[in-house]
Amino acid sequence: MKIAVAGTGYVGLVTGVCLAEYGHSVTCVDIDHKKVALMESGISPIYEPGLEELMNNNMERLHFTTDYQSAYKDADVIFIGVGTPEKSDGSANLSYVYGVAEQIAASVEKDCVVVVKSTVPIGTNDKIESLIKSQLKNDVNVYVASNPEFLSQGTAVRDTLHTSRIVIGVEEEVAGETLRQVYKNFEAPIVVTNRKSAEMIKYASNDFLALKISFINEIANLCEIIGADIEDVARGMGYDGRIGNKFLNAGIGYGGSCFPKDTKALHWLANFHDYELKTVKAAIDVNENQKLKLIKKSRKYFDSLKGLNVAVLGLTFKPGTDDLREAPTLVNIPLMLEDGANVKAWDPIGIDNFKKVHPEDVTYCYSIEETLKDADVCFIFTEWDQVKHFDLSNYSKLMKNPIVIDGRNCYDLESVKSATMVYDSIGRETIHNLEVSLIQ
Repeated sequence: MKIAVAGTGYVGLVTGVCLAEYGHSVTCVDIDHKKVALMESGISPIYEPGLEELMNNNMERLHFTTDYQSAYKDADVIFIGVGTPEKSDGSANLSYVYGVAEQIAASVEKDCVVVVKSTVPIGTNDKIESLIKSQLKNDVNVYVASNPEFLSQGTAVRDTLHTSRIVIGVEEEVAGETLRQVYKNFEAPIVVTNRKSAEMIKYASNDFLALKISFINEIANLCEIIGADIEDVARGMGYDGRIGNKFLNAGIGYGGSCFPKDTKALHWLANFHDYELKTVKAAIDVNENQKLKLIKKSRKYFDSLKGLNVAVLGLTFKPGTDDLREAPTLVNIPLMLEDGANVKAWDPIGIDNFKKVHPEDVTYCYSIEETLKDADVCFIFTEWDQVKHFDLSNYSKLMKNPIVIDGRNCYDLESVKSATMVYDSIGRETIHNLEVSLIQ
């Protein structure tokens, strides 16, 4: 089929490339000429494992352009995959989605299906349909369908090619049949429903996972108080098929482009209709507090970070991506700097993005060893493999005071017990193998 995709961020570009992999002719549209030129040369503008390779394997079926009129005019299907960022009140900013809808209305010259891939509040597809039909330039039939994505940054290609399910929200049979043809080579269960239900499936799925993360973090905080081990607790819970073992890793909260935005958007929507989603509100509150967990832990060892050399391992909100959106470091590093700390930070791929926020007040290092040299305390914010496999003996060899405060539970406690260090993690016993005199 001839497919156009509006937007070349995580959702749009990954969707377009994966549809090309399954044999469709795909034109990806973006307003940025430099970005389009980059993609035409086979270079991905976003960091996502496997994406650039897949792009280059399918260049004969992939096209990139800023000319939306030529892309939309004779497409069988047009996917909308632009961003829906959070507004100051927590609601979703739909201006980019509506902007694309207006372009489609002015451009299409044949019957087509417009598919909203972006995460949008319930009822948005109905508004898009009304907007397009009211502004159609030509006498054609345009059907609007909801088809939410379920990809995660760092595993987006795999999540799309081997998706857990395909959700299709339609009001007309012709739109549903068209999308069945789009996905005919995908091996995944297909859920066909109405548009509002499809929109809600996306929000309900993301918010449930956010709830699960916030729940296990609250249990972890209580485990620290009463002396239980959160990893044993989570393992015992995970064997229950009704609960499962996914998203039960305690830490310093969720981040990224989806969970923070989607929990706030659904909470806002409920309030707009005079209803409060108390569980979602609780997840939001718990997550905001959890981000500060490591700074609070540091007060057990230092009254202040003033004048101390602070090592930060990991800047991105999770491994496998260079995305900083809602990353705990964006909250914590400014607090460290305000406290007067000398901050050195390492991340394998996130440094360039973090420099845009803190270009001068942080010292950026390109190895873990360099970051730890003469540090008084080390904070772990991202569970990169390089951190998880780091030789624990190096902490005492390199740091002035080997105090490691780990927000991602990277190390096995039994292994830590043989190392000379203080190791303070989330929901677990603190390992204290240092002379007290070493700690200020």
